[in-house]
Amino acid sequence: MATTLQPSDAAISATLAAIRFDAAGLVPAIAQAEDTGEVLMMAWMNGDAVAETLRTGRACYWSRSRGALWRKGESSGQSQHVVDLRLDCDGDTLLLLVRQKGVACHTGRRSCFYLAPRGDAVAEIAEVLVPPEELYGGKG
Repeated sequence: MATTLQPSDAAISATLAAIRFDAAGLVPAIAQAEDTGEVLMMAWMNGDAVAETLRTGRACYWSRSRGALWRKGESSGQSQHVVDLRLDCDGDTLLLLVRQKGVACHTGRRSCFYLAPRGDAVAEIAEVLVPPEELYGGKG
């Protein structure tokens, strides 16, 4: 099992400098379960989200729809404890190894990647584990 993040301020600054943010100041971040390797979700991070994630060890993303930081689990309770944060070879994609509390997807599924081509259609290949109305009080 990997260890918990505890980077110094210098390491946080070096990490931010190594990331190739896009023109909007964002970088894609993939959350992967550190114990099973399952890909849970993809979201966007800006510099503030990366810095907060590294400082707190709790996943923080940038919500493009809200135009604000989004701390995973702040409204649903389904949080992500970040065990490690890694940059790809180009510095333009992040991988967060996380300990997921509850489900990762706002639809109530363990992973956001629950749609797959099957036969002549796209099928749901994972069941809802927690109804969205239970996660968000009717705001799913």
